[in-house]
Formats: sequence, structure tokens, C-alpha cells
Amino acid sequence: MTELGLFPLPLVLLPTERVPLHIFEPRYRELIGECLDSGEEFGMIYADEDGLRDVGTRTRVTEVLTRMADGRMDILVEGGDRFRLVELTTGRSFQTGDVVPVEDEADPAGTGSIDRALGLFDSLRELTGSDVDVPDADTTQLSFVLAGRVELPSDDKLLLLRDLSERSRMDRVCALLDEAMSTARRMREAAERAATNGRVHVE
Repeated sequence: MTELGLFPLPLVLLPTERVPLHIFEPRYRELIGECLDSGEEFGMIYADEDGLRDVGTRTRVTEVLTRMADGRMDILVEGGDRFRLVELTTGRSFQTGDVVPVEDEADPAGTGSIDRALGLFDSLRELTGSDVDVPDADTTQLSFVLAGRVELPSDDKLLLLRDLSERSRMDRVCALLDEAMSTARRMREAAERAATNGRVHVE
């Protein structure tokens, strides 16, 4: 068990996922400043009006995008290993807690679900005109890599974060990608109808 500086946000960060953050509160400027100086990680953990969740992601700063004169900064962070929050601790200006690692079970995804997930991801990428790369089939924790490249609700991402089976996660990712495809198709059809005022034009 180790003590980790925590950054509670209404945001779920998956392993391998990268997101930009705007750091403005003095306590979190202190936390991020220490991590930049030491090269250590901090813990991203979902928080809302119901409080902190029990699982989060070790996070490292990959790039400082902007430093402002008043100490605020824009940074790019990347999710690493998962942790489970055992107990909150005190003594610092920012939130801290004792954490333990979250380890996967020996339950790899099947070839069929991997192929289906990659196919759905590629189709979604083409449908939305995205230039995001399609990862390789043998990518470690492919479920997280795929999910981290798609906009997903926090509740779905929390379920993935808690799931200890890559097989189960991949099945869940397939369902989420399938749903995202349906949503993207509906949005495109609505945009096409709007462009023609809902009428069929005849030459």
C-alpha cells in the first residue's frame, strides 16, 4: 500500500488514455508542480456530488502545454496503472490517500471479439471522419486503448475501469462501439436531412 496524491475530477481516465487538463487551484498547482519536479505520478479519481469512487488511475504528466504568469498551467496527462482507494489520508493541501494496485485476472479476450472490436472501431472512425489510428490486435490492454479513443459516458468508463477481465472488457467495448456507431449514423442522417430541409430534391 502506498500514499498517492489525488486529483478528484468529474472525469474518468482510462489506462493509456490522454487528456488535457487546466490546472488553476493552488492546491493542485502544488500537486502537479511536485510531480513535474520529481517525475512521480498522481492519482486521477472520479468525483461528483456523491463523493470519490473507489478506483482510479495512476497518471503522469506527458507535456506542459502552457505556463501562465499567475501559476496556472495547461498540461497533457496519460493514464497508467489502476489503483483502488483504501483510505483517505490528511496532511497536505491537496487530497491524498492510501492505495493498492488493481490487477487483471488471467482472462484474455478471444480473437473473435478482438477482430469485431477493431472492425467496429475502424468503421466508426470512417463514419465520423476521424484520423485516429486503429491500434494493433496484439496491443496490451486493447480494450482500454480502444475505449480511450472514443467519447464515452463516465459511468461506462467506470465499469471498464473496475472490470478485472480483458475478455469481459472487450465484450463491453464491442457493445459500446456498436452503440456509438448507431448514434453516429443517426446524427449523420439528421444532418443530411437538415441540409435538404427534409425534402427530396428532384432534378
